[in-house]
Amino acid sequence: MKDKNDKFIVSVKVGPKGQITIPKEAREMFNIAEGDTLMVMGDKNRGIAIVKSDAFYSLLDKK
Repeated sequence: MKDKNDKFIVSVKVGPKGQITIPKEAREMFNIAEGDTLMVMGDKNRGIAIVKSDAFYSLLDKK
């Protein structure tokens, strides 16, 4: 059984420069800090995903 703190949903608005603010809950859950590099991936049918670059490269190393 998953803890209810393992998931959340929140809306964000896109600013005039195309920027969004990553909510505090997401930054804490995924240990995202100022200066971290994130990967933005998109698929027209499946949507957008944002992943910390170290997690992304760790996935690639496992293959």
